[in-house]
Amino acid sequence: MTYVGRFAPSPTGPLHFGSLVAAVASWLDARAHGGRWLVRIEDVDTTRTVPGAADDILRALEGFGLYWDGEVVWQSRRTQLYEAALERLRSRGLVYRCRCSRKEIADSAIQGVEGAIYPGTCRKNVPGTISAEIVPDTFFAERLRVDDAPIAFDDRVQGRVTQDVGREVGDFILKRRDALHAYQLAVVVDDAAQGVTDVVRGADLLQSTARQVLLQRLLGSPTPRYLHFPVATNARGEKLSKQTLAPAANGERAGELLRAALAFLGQPRPGAGVPARILVEASAAWEAKRIPHRLAQAVAV
Repeated sequence: MTYVGRFAPSPTGPLHFGSLVAAVASWLDARAHGGRWLVRIEDVDTTRTVPGAADDILRALEGFGLYWDGEVVWQSRRTQLYEAALERLRSRGLVYRCRCSRKEIADSAIQGVEGAIYPGTCRKNVPGTISAEIVPDTFFAERLRVDDAPIAFDDRVQGRVTQDVGREVGDFILKRRDALHAYQLAVVVDDAAQGVTDVVRGADLLQSTARQVLLQRLLGSPTPRYLHFPVATNARGEKLSKQTLAPAANGERAGELLRAALAFLGQPRPGAGVPARILVEASAAWEAKRIPHRLAQAVAV
């Protein structure tokens, strides 16, 4: 099978060192396998999108020599695909409407792997039991009904990962109260539609993977191979992000930052040179087994 990888940034700010690591790791893994590397702008959550950020990210990738194959895909233009997938799940009775607020859930739920586990308050709701004429649809989120769902997969860096989605996450949201489709649904639909065979991304998304595998099985989609590398953090252990004031990756330091990203990933550091030369040498030497077997790693760049 032809390798198809992807880099899928959210346009909430400029490309910083943490997202550069993600781009470099996914690009190198694809090129080392002779595969294709796609770019997808994950702007399904339009409330967090910063105007102009996506174009800035694309220009930054080019400045670092990270050129992609094919056209860039934008999630905000693919809502019909997400709704079609959601309707397939609805038709099987796997989705129900939920009107619980975050506060109500936090007050009544126990903590799971990623926040409060939904206690199932609205599980009795099925399509048609609450009239939209009485309560508008916008008052509801839509959740996937998760029963016994132990999921196991082999991560190329983190090893065997097992999660009981029902017990550790609970019924999770597929469509939000503001009518936006949730990330978990969108990413599964997009990976299947684009024929993605390998997902290379930060370990901050490791706990999301079981939910995605579950959705892949329910929708009859193939499950890609996964590789989760350590998340880049600052000295305080905070993930590099817009919220933690991570600076934009400076294209004038492209060679230096590429070599720093390679070191972060445990790869040999090529000699100084232009980005294209560094990436050619790095792809020839790339070995995923060198990536540190940890969930997070501090950087100073």
